[in-house]
Amino acid sequence: MYTEHDNLILFPKWKKKLEEESLQALKDKQYDKALVKLDKLIAYQVDDHEIVTGKLICLMELGRFNEAQSLCEELMQQKGNHYYHYVHIYLTILFQTNQYELLMEQIEYEFENDEIPKLQREQFKQLYDISEKMRIDIDYDKQDKFYRELFELIEAHRYQEQWRAVEDLRKVKAKPTAEISLLLCNDEVHPVTKTAIFQWLREENWNSEVQISKQGKEVTVFPDEVEDINDNQMMSETLNIIKRFEEKNPTFYQLLKELLYRYTYVIYPILPEKEEYIHIANALVSIGNDYLNLKIDSDSTEEALSDKYKQEIMLCESLYLSIIEA
Repeated sequence: MYTEHDNLILFPKWKKKLEEESLQALKDKQYDKALVKLDKLIAYQVDDHEIVTGKLICLMELGRFNEAQSLCEELMQQKGNHYYHYVHIYLTILFQTNQYELLMEQIEYEFENDEIPKLQREQFKQLYDISEKMRIDIDYDKQDKFYRELFELIEAHRYQEQWRAVEDLRKVKAKPTAEISLLLCNDEVHPVTKTAIFQWLREENWNSEVQISKQGKEVTVFPDEVEDINDNQMMSETLNIIKRFEEKNPTFYQLLKELLYRYTYVIYPILPEKEEYIHIANALVSIGNDYLNLKIDSDSTEEALSDKYKQEIMLCESLYLSIIEA
């Protein structure tokens, strides 16, 4: 908070004059004028509680909330005697700028401390409850907007934005509808977007049967009964096959893991049978060799099958990167 006058001393007479003038400017609601004088005091290391609070009031009244928020965060880190006073101002700033999620997280953090004064605890609880309601109301408004956008984007074949719209719906905890579940067998929906939709259904414990089609394959499943994309038999057993590279060549192993995840993401939940895992692993090794210009041998005895999966994995890599990391 100190600036150009760190090593200079402000004479008591000037200090008193600046303090009186800044206080009078605050009373007269001349916040620009008050802020100039308060900044002068702070520049000379006159930064007691009243001065800093005055600056925070000026910044807030002038609509300079980002600066006020940053200053509050700095003051809170110091954990001084006026900590909860600054926390209250900080929460007020977050509330006024509609940062309800951050406000609730800060209050949850404060409530973990048993030493929080009773008055502040009650005030913070009231703010938390109001913010929770406001956040829910905002989320409902966003849900309607995101639902409309998703179907418009599907109709317009804007594949990258389709996936983002689904992710937005997941973030605001929107509830999927039967109409959403039907998108899993809609050829106008990108396979990567279908994965996001299916994950959304799983998160919401969707227990109705759905039909999903991807790349010429089709299955009917209950989303709440399907293994998670990060914790399924194909992923774990294929990783076990390629695990021998983890110590020998960590870079190579990491590349294979990324390729496997992206492949799984695109085809999920229509996963290969167990007897195919070795061919998938060999295909991954072959692609890794090509990427890094290596000559690591695979265990392939059926090159035709490995080549088939190699082409499939490379196609899925392209589909994944065209949407998620474009």
